[in-house]
Amino acid sequence: MNFIYKITKRSSTLLALLLIVLLTLCGSTYGQDNHTIAVMGAFSEELSWIKSQVEQPEEQQVMGYNLTTGTVANNDIVLALTGVGKVNAAIVTTLIIEHFQIDGIIFSGVAGGINPDLLPGDIVIGKTTIQHDLGKITPSGIDHFGVRSPFTGVRNPVFFPADSALLNLARVVANQIGLEKIQTSVGLSTPRIIVGTIATGDAFITSTPKKGELRESIKADAVEMEGAAVAQVCYQFDVPCLIIRALSDKSDENAMDDFERFYSIAAKNANRVVLEIIRNL
Repeated sequence: MNFIYKITKRSSTLLALLLIVLLTLCGSTYGQDNHTIAVMGAFSEELSWIKSQVEQPEEQQVMGYNLTTGTVANNDIVLALTGVGKVNAAIVTTLIIEHFQIDGIIFSGVAGGINPDLLPGDIVIGKTTIQHDLGKITPSGIDHFGVRSPFTGVRNPVFFPADSALLNLARVVANQIGLEKIQTSVGLSTPRIIVGTIATGDAFITSTPKKGELRESIKADAVEMEGAAVAQVCYQFDVPCLIIRALSDKSDENAMDDFERFYSIAAKNANRVVLEIIRNL
């Protein structure tokens, strides 16, 4: 009887140790030293440079959408192209959150400049994002408001805040990263990085009056077509989110020509900032 008791006790101890080992191994993928980050962009050039930095890249599909997974500095990475516009961005963001155990989402890409002090190539890290075309149209302009969450009934904020941890890390990275210089109307210069407000809407802005309106009404620094939609999905699903945009143009009547000239190097520099954030997680 005593012999059987000892065997049973020893077996229980071994089983407990085995369970601890298994739990440790299973939990290591999402441990303190490892994060799963989704990096999103609207079109291929907005992710091409960072994709070249991903280790062990693998292509896969989720509901017909092509994704790339891999690692960067021991962090798991999911790269996802959304296509242009708020609806496309919201669809892919939801798929990513549903399919992966995501610790954070960073949208990397280009934008039009609204802040008159900024030049093509400069980078805006979004402290807040807003849908500039969502609200009530009045004779004096648009009265912005947040729509209600279909899950809780709680009204979303007009300005979606960036995740504080990602934003603080981006601030640190901004002070130490080296960016590729860009030739603009003022000569060859190193892009500036600021923290500010990014406006989102379903239109490519090529209008000086509209640019002025966005600056005056919501103090936007940059305008694009996906960021606030991603931020809203992340806000409602409680997923950390950060939007980073490098300026490809100045949102004026020359915007299309400037876009073709600057978008490639701008997208690459935005990717550089994102990569350094991931490396420092």
